[in-house]
Formats: sequence, structure tokens, C-alpha cells
Amino acid sequence: MSHAFYVIGSYALTAGICLVLTVWIYLDGRARQAELKTLESQGIRRRSASASSSSVQDPSA
Repeated sequence: MSHAFYVIGSYALTAGICLVLTVWIYLDGRARQAELKTLESQGIRRRSASASSSSVQDPSA
């Protein structure tokens, strides 16, 4: 019986850790999206958003 308890406990612990990591990644992604939305509303754009509308000159040109 102790062997089954150990195996079931190990699987339960692993499932719990996977669940915690999944929730953490989801919530962190939502927080990053909110930060991006705030920055974009302030007029700060991502460099990858549109390369053609950037005001920075290409140094290799």
C-alpha cells in the first residue's frame, strides 16, 4: 500500500506544480498585455509593430 501512496502522491504533486505554472504563465501574459496596452496608449510603440513608419533612420543606408 505504501508504494501506491508514493506513486499517487508523486503524480498529484507533479500535476499541482504543472497547474500552478500554467496559471502563473497565463496571469503573467495578461499582465504583459496590459503593460503593452498602457505603453501604446501613451504613444510608445513596439519596434516590430511597423518598420516603415519608424522615424529612426537606417544606419546602413
